[in-house]
Amino acid sequence: MRARFILLVFVALLMLRVNGSGQSAQLPPASEMKTVGLIGGISWYSTVDYYRYINEAVNDAYGNNTNPPLIVYNMNQQRIRELQAKGQWDEIAALLTQATIRLRAGGAQAILFCANTPHKVYAQVSRKTDLPILHIGDATGTAIRSSGLKKVGLIGTRYTMEDRFMVDWLKEHYGIETLPCSARTQSNYRARVEQRHLQGREQEVCAPADGRAPRTRGTRHRFGLHRIPPHYQAA
Repeated sequence: MRARFILLVFVALLMLRVNGSGQSAQLPPASEMKTVGLIGGISWYSTVDYYRYINEAVNDAYGNNTNPPLIVYNMNQQRIRELQAKGQWDEIAALLTQATIRLRAGGAQAILFCANTPHKVYAQVSRKTDLPILHIGDATGTAIRSSGLKKVGLIGTRYTMEDRFMVDWLKEHYGIETLPCSARTQSNYRARVEQRHLQGREQEVCAPADGRAPRTRGTRHRFGLHRIPPHYQAA
């Protein structure tokens, strides 16, 4: 529930106006909300959650059925996974860039990756577009700071845990130390998260502090959150 609450706060910042102090301002007319391009399909299951939560947050903010302007581009998840297995991340960046170009042509004013792993090539894609791309680390860093924490654990897909794109982002932008799971825990957790999350069969994962294999429960849980960065607020 806390993870969902933070995501809804992010959506409010994303789709609605904020003033220079970061405090909520008066709700704009629906026609003035910014159009966000959602790059989905990596995985489609998380894309559904993003789409649902964004609409729920805007509905709640307006107190009626007002919906935000969204454009969804659905990637071929199988193709992305094949490229990941071959380590062809430049090709993945090129595909994400193409998606960004198409969304921009359709009227998108900002881009959102609806999954954690694409952020591995965030910098490459950002250099190819003049649109702001919202980074998952900003929401995560903000949430961690608001909780008064300075050191946190990290679990996610193989690439999120093994590569440093999230670890470095949190350190450089928020001064937060991030500790990935041990090699043993990563090995036990990886297949579970990739199958359940990427194919829509996700369960909550509880990773014991002593490094034992994670336990699962029959409820869903999201670890990835987003928040609008300052440069988009001014866009």
